[in-house]
Amino acid sequence: MTASLEDLEERLSRLRARLREARRARDSVAASRIRGELRQVEAAWERALDAEEAAEGAPGEERAARGAALPAAAPAPVAPPAWRTQQEKRSVQGAVPIREQVHQSLTLLGAPASPKLISSVYEAFFTEPLVATRLASLRRDEERSFSAQGYARPYYICAALNHDRLTPARGLLAVSVWPLEQRIIAPLSQRADFLTHAVGTAEQIRRLSAAGHPPSDAAWQLLRRFALNIPGAYDTDDLDPERVISAAHTEAAVHQESDDAQRRAAADRARDRLTDVQQLFGAAPLHNALRDAGGTTR
Repeated sequence: MTASLEDLEERLSRLRARLREARRARDSVAASRIRGELRQVEAAWERALDAEEAAEGAPGEERAARGAALPAAAPAPVAPPAWRTQQEKRSVQGAVPIREQVHQSLTLLGAPASPKLISSVYEAFFTEPLVATRLASLRRDEERSFSAQGYARPYYICAALNHDRLTPARGLLAVSVWPLEQRIIAPLSQRADFLTHAVGTAEQIRRLSAAGHPPSDAAWQLLRRFALNIPGAYDTDDLDPERVISAAHTEAAVHQESDDAQRRAAADRARDRLTDVQQLFGAAPLHNALRDAGGTTR
């Protein structure tokens, strides 16, 4: 049976995630094998798309017949290789679902993040812009999918949870496979997560540089914004990823014990009180619960 476009897109997402992990582990053998699989699935996706367009059929056939009666146009000039490469990149990137784009950014950052930061990271490291406004309904779509299918997907884009009421933290997205403690937002967590974001960004720049792939200007600008808000990370015009990582770890150590304790306590309460869906997407806010029960919020 021929795989559907949706099945192939899901396989593309999984293969890209596996390739990213193999490269992080510096497993060149696995990375090479996964790239081969990725090329095969991408080719299958192209064939499936062509078949779908052919099945829709008639209007395109009529246009082709009309075009056959016209005089042949002069051959178009051959575009230079750089142009073809950009077109190919756009073609491949256009197949990346929005949830996979968000997953890639969040995996790099390593902690819950806002749509604006997620978009900035994707644009800095993955070439194609990710439009933050497209994220508005993503978490709700993911919640509906999880409620209907359970753990059918390898991951879901879910919510960070407020430590006190275990409700969704406003404007923060996370990844379902992260430990619950990692998705809790306690009083010190936003600063701790900011430092985690800085480390993830600096490490990605360091990996790209070591592999001979110069990071983009947008990547350096993103790191500079982090460094300017971390004591000791950036005192001169020389922006050094190693220095940013060291300074971020130094400050994080100050907050870590207290923050970890609050996150663990909240996570334990969540496991005791919340359903699987609520552990990923948060408990209903109090005013919603009262409204659904027919009570008052005053």
